Amino acid sequence: MRLILPLAAVALIAAAPPSRPLAVTLSDAEGLLPERYGVSADAANANCLACHSAAMITAQPRLSRVQWGETIAKMRNVYGAPIDPSDDKAILDWLVAD
Repeated sequence: MRLILPLAAVALIAAAPPSRPLAVTLSDAEGLLPERYGVSADAANANCLACHSAAMITAQPRLSRVQWGETIAKMRNVYGAPIDPSDDKAILDWLVAD
């Protein structure tokens, strides 16, 4: 009997609807990535902003072209990001522009 009451309480709590609907809102307040030193951000905007905010991307530390290439490969192969391989060069050009 001692075990039944706590289990019943847990079952009631678990079955109760949440007090408000759960939702995820992705902010687009930062807008698009800007052109960088004459290098277009179109490919980065088309591929990267699906998961990352512009503020998050621009706050990243400076990496080499090889390191960014490895990062793009990781996004595609590990996280399943639908990055078009034909956009890799343009994304890399933008990421390392200075």
